[in-house]
Amino acid sequence: MNIPAFRRSEDGSVPWQNPTVQVVLASTLLAPLGVPLVAPALPVIRDVFVLTDAEASLLVSAYFLVGIVVSPFVGLLADRIGRKRVLIPALLVFSVAGLACYFAPNYLVLLGLRAIQGTAAAALFVTTVTVIGDVFEGVQRNAVLGANIAILSLGAAIFPVLGGALATVAWNTPFIAYAFGFPVALFAYVALDETVKKPSEASDDAPVSDDSPGEGEQSSGYLKGAISALTIGMGALLTTAFLTEFFLFGALVTALPFLLTAVYGVGPLYIGLVLMVAEAGAIGAASANGRLARIFSNGRIITLGFVCYALALAGVFVAPSPTLVIASVLLFGAGLGLSMPAVDAAVSNRVTQEYRAGLLGLRNSTTFLGRATGPIVFAAAATAVGYRPLMGIAAVALAGVALVAAMTTRGTVPLQEAQTGV
Repeated sequence: MNIPAFRRSEDGSVPWQNPTVQVVLASTLLAPLGVPLVAPALPVIRDVFVLTDAEASLLVSAYFLVGIVVSPFVGLLADRIGRKRVLIPALLVFSVAGLACYFAPNYLVLLGLRAIQGTAAAALFVTTVTVIGDVFEGVQRNAVLGANIAILSLGAAIFPVLGGALATVAWNTPFIAYAFGFPVALFAYVALDETVKKPSEASDDAPVSDDSPGEGEQSSGYLKGAISALTIGMGALLTTAFLTEFFLFGALVTALPFLLTAVYGVGPLYIGLVLMVAEAGAIGAASANGRLARIFSNGRIITLGFVCYALALAGVFVAPSPTLVIASVLLFGAGLGLSMPAVDAAVSNRVTQEYRAGLLGLRNSTTFLGRATGPIVFAAAATAVGYRPLMGIAAVALAGVALVAAMTTRGTVPLQEAQTGV
């Protein structure tokens, strides 16, 4: 089996012609089909199946909740049998389940298919980031992870518009877009080399002894190794991933639209355009992540991201007009582009290839947990204090996180000087 060699570039560039990069980015571009594409169709689906708003929203919640549970197991599987053997079935299941939604005869079938999609989406998120961690090192790892986030943000900006347009035809028309997963799966099958050798293949040329560990012993050893990788530093990174998605989906995706409507009287189109500004900020900052990694450590980049979050929500809190809100949202998006690739790079740096997918699977669980809980917490808190004061409270909390991060990452050096974690 051909396993690609590690690649390192000190200039923070992205090797766009690399087949591994092309497969990963094509797979990542499919991920926003899961929610941004479908979200504009939820009101239409609600009316067609005669649902409550809460029942319709379960089509999004089920997608994330399944990912919380299965992501670590997907990572374990990718560590055991290989990344390619997980990614390609995930692409196929994601596409088949998505297309099947087009033919769903009732709400329960549609809900079940969305849960299946959530499982496949978790595998997409975990394996794509793991492959990047396997193949690239140093600042180039940051650069490719930044490109990955930029592509994800691009899809998140475009697909709501596409989904809304398709939903004007019929409630199920957006689900046709999932057919794009089939050519991507074929491309991955042809172009992607396995990036890690399975344990069973690692000893193909070695004599088999009666003392060789059995499957149960190998699994036990894997779990012990994965648990040993859960250091305080790794816990801090997982917490960072959770907080990023918690405030993104709580403050920006959930609370901000209500604030814009209540305070400034703007409509859905304006709100959608404001949220697209966040994706633009994320694309710009994520694209520069590799170059920033030449100057700052991952810990410093993550800290800078949280400074952006705090300043952005403070800006929303004091904004006298929608114009300042837009500028603040752009800054929040820049924070996403800074912190998210740096978190994934730091996790990859802190764990060996043998356990990388498992730990990145756990990271994916924390992000999905943040996405699921953020809207609930912010909606409940807003009923008590109001949306504008809530933004101020969130800004103070994020400033505290940024301060702690700044103190704990003091003295860390750029990746160009030391190829270590945070």
